[in-house]
Amino acid sequence: MKIDLFNEIQNPGPAPEQFRFRQALDQARLADELGYGCWWQVEHHGAGEFSLSSAPELVLAALSQQTSRIRLGHAAVLAPGRFNHPIRVAERAATLDHLSGGRVELGLTRSTIPEWNLFGVEPADARAQTAEAFEMVPKMWTTDRFSHSGEHYEVSDVSIIPKPLQTPHPPLWQAAASPTSFEEAGRRGVGVLGTTIWESLDRVARMIDLYRAAAAQCTSPVGSFVNDQVAYFTFVHCAETDEQAMRNGAAAAAAWYTVTALRFFNAAAEFAATMQRHQDILATGGNGLTGEFLRAELDAAPTEAQLVIGRIIQGEDVPEDEVFEVLSAQQSLIVGSPDTCRKKLRAYADLGIDRLMCLQQIGPIGADEVMTSIRLIGELIPEFDRS
Repeated sequence: MKIDLFNEIQNPGPAPEQFRFRQALDQARLADELGYGCWWQVEHHGAGEFSLSSAPELVLAALSQQTSRIRLGHAAVLAPGRFNHPIRVAERAATLDHLSGGRVELGLTRSTIPEWNLFGVEPADARAQTAEAFEMVPKMWTTDRFSHSGEHYEVSDVSIIPKPLQTPHPPLWQAAASPTSFEEAGRRGVGVLGTTIWESLDRVARMIDLYRAAAAQCTSPVGSFVNDQVAYFTFVHCAETDEQAMRNGAAAAAAWYTVTALRFFNAAAEFAATMQRHQDILATGGNGLTGEFLRAELDAAPTEAQLVIGRIIQGEDVPEDEVFEVLSAQQSLIVGSPDTCRKKLRAYADLGIDRLMCLQQIGPIGADEVMTSIRLIGELIPEFDRS
């Protein structure tokens, strides 16, 4: 399992925005020295203190000039056309591939309700436009003259340049949170970028199995090859001792992230929409891999994490220590001394995860403490990444 870094450029509290960008550069240089596999940068808009990463392509371009080994992942480009036209996605990623010396990993995603509303994206179009983008981008990279005729895009005999430095092209990924999206990623032959936040190890394992089964059935990948990889991001904070990790504010950071993420992603509406999709699938017979997955969950009791999240969605002020205790108990958070973090990292490696994207700059944790955490986790990398 490769150990990566995942970054939102979060800005709670009074720190100047300039400080947060400089902090990201410092973290990337350190991660490059320590042998982290990839730096993954998100794309969010209108996110306030949750994420300053509204122009990730610029951040990644800057990082390409500050680092030499670490790969640079866009996790993920918001694919509906009102965010990013597929031509621009292909052009920017190929340019970054040249600037970085061939280190790009490219993810695409549909985004969510608040960002759709902000950019005027029709929810009914988001999935289809994302699917077209997945079809278009790798073909733009690998053909001299590109044409496409689809539901949302018409392109006739155009030279899309530059082509990527990597041949045949950079690895493709899909950010996914639902069983449906995990299956989509597998059937497209692209890697899947998931989240362990609020998820039990058992459910993570079943999501991986769902993806692997779908990828095994992929005979016509959208790209030139099947990128059969599973990446997951989770909250990581390492200190010299378990007690020091807690004194550094790990519990407060976990609670802050939970509440802020739920508010930004309009979780109540998204949760309702997800439940409706589940009902629709089951009402039509629950066929296919996702249908089988959802049927297996019908009789499962809600996890402690799901119960806590439900209370937060309903407006309850859940104490931050309780949020942290519940999430930490089910391995969702990797927090503590190097030995504690080693054991939790091993649990994920044993599930067959290819890349663990460690979110370390989060909430109110101080800049020095984040750098210490990156260094301590970096010292564990040789135990997991033997490539």
